[in-house]
Amino acid sequence: MELTTYQKEMLDGVWGKGKSMAMQVLVGIGKCFDAPRLVPITRAHVSLSAQEADLWFSGKLLAAGAHCAVPPTVNPGYSLDYFHGHLSQAAMENMRQVDRIYRQLGARMTYCCTPYLEDNVPEFGEIVAFSETNATIFVNSVLGARTNRESAASALCAAVTGFTPEYGMLCRENRFATVAVEVQATLRSDFDYAVLGLTGKKIGGGVPAFLGLPRDISTESLIALGTQLNVSGNYDLFHIPGVTAEARDTEDIFGGREPARRVVITDEDMEQTLEAFSPSPSGSIEYCVLGCPHYTDAQLEEVDRLLDGGASQIPIYILTSSTVKARAHESGLEQRLLDRGAELIPDTCVDEACCWGHLAGRPGVTDSPKCAYYMETSGICLAVRDRNTCIRWAQKGRVC
Repeated sequence: MELTTYQKEMLDGVWGKGKSMAMQVLVGIGKCFDAPRLVPITRAHVSLSAQEADLWFSGKLLAAGAHCAVPPTVNPGYSLDYFHGHLSQAAMENMRQVDRIYRQLGARMTYCCTPYLEDNVPEFGEIVAFSETNATIFVNSVLGARTNRESAASALCAAVTGFTPEYGMLCRENRFATVAVEVQATLRSDFDYAVLGLTGKKIGGGVPAFLGLPRDISTESLIALGTQLNVSGNYDLFHIPGVTAEARDTEDIFGGREPARRVVITDEDMEQTLEAFSPSPSGSIEYCVLGCPHYTDAQLEEVDRLLDGGASQIPIYILTSSTVKARAHESGLEQRLLDRGAELIPDTCVDEACCWGHLAGRPGVTDSPKCAYYMETSGICLAVRDRNTCIRWAQKGRVC
């Protein structure tokens, strides 16, 4: 790997032990992927968590004197204000320590998994280092920025040094579509796009181009598609002609080559996919979880409209960013939702098991396959259905 004089100095410790540690990680990754060099980044997003591994690694960097050259935004941990009654002293201390460490490293404490919507929005062609699977695929696909699927550690090291190895999705030749996915299914909502994302097993590996989709696809639907592709498989990028950043026409998408594979997705495929992922439940439900990824303003407004039909009989937990929550509070939307049984929870991820353990063994529902996938590891069983169905069931307190 060819390093500049400044990069060699960082590696050798001239600019401090913290930058040297971060450079060692990045050089090691670059060698694994045969990267010829390190290239500068302009933005970063770190999938922070309050789990011990993140606490250990970020703490070692801070103790070595590291500070971010590119201040990153960060993923949600969990809200101590909201969950204090469910958290152990150790869990509360972990969250406090992670917050302290990242602040001292120079991170922007946004605590949101959708930074690309307003807090940290890359431009077309911009080289960035984003971790968090829904964020990586969105900035690559929808915005046309360039990032690899970074881990929390590698994204943090890139933020500390201002550089990342040049390989994978940073290289134009790797960004062409390799799989043609003809969508013959009917897609009416962001949840339908989430189910389309769950068909990754049939799509197979590579870079999919979704053909036959409309051009007026909502931001929420694009988020849902990318998010759930990374539940059903391992994807860095997708293309939709006339919609995503690098998909002006099919010739551009495939780079003048024939796709390696052609796949057709039908309504039957969609129905079978959802049933396999979340078989039809029955009986009562005790709670509803929405907001994985964090809910947008438009999604909160949709919940508000659905609850016009009657208040929920069970708690509805809606995860969102502090920014969106603040706007909902100012407009009166938060109070209307609260009056109808829906609480807005900021700064929190469904993957933080310590704050959701009280739901274990109790039946619930969510509109997010990713939420159900993560929470299952904590013994929490969630049925997965579209938002309308989630609210209808919540209004009745049972499957109906």
